[in-house]
Amino acid sequence: MRIGELAARAGTTTRTLRYYESRGLLPARRGDNGYRTYDEDDLKLLRQIRTLQDFGFDLEETRPFVECLRAGHPEGDSCPASLVVYRRKLAELDTLIEQLTSVRAQVAAQLTRAEAAALGGPEPKCELGGHG
Repeated sequence: MRIGELAARAGTTTRTLRYYESRGLLPARRGDNGYRTYDEDDLKLLRQIRTLQDFGFDLEETRPFVECLRAGHPEGDSCPASLVVYRRKLAELDTLIEQLTSVRAQVAAQLTRAEAAALGGPEPKCELGGHG
């Protein structure tokens, strides 16, 4: 298939495909007529890249998965380098979850304090200047 058809089937643009090609993620094959040509394996590769990006992986992080697919692994994620990227991404997500959990607790505490004040609860003590 040609680049326009591949882009349409993958739900992306020809510009994106050319960019992937320039980054070495998409093969640069040319037919006798000079046009780029692609096959179903290229479509599978693009779907893998898009899925990973939807999960928050940056483009460079998709490279081991692309290489794994090219090596013949059907899902592209069972190669050692792909597993390393999965582990690193999970560690990043765990850190973000911890940070968000902490922020959520702080916001919840502020909300509780603000609601108590709004309902005519005791005046909050001024922490500055020893007034209370």
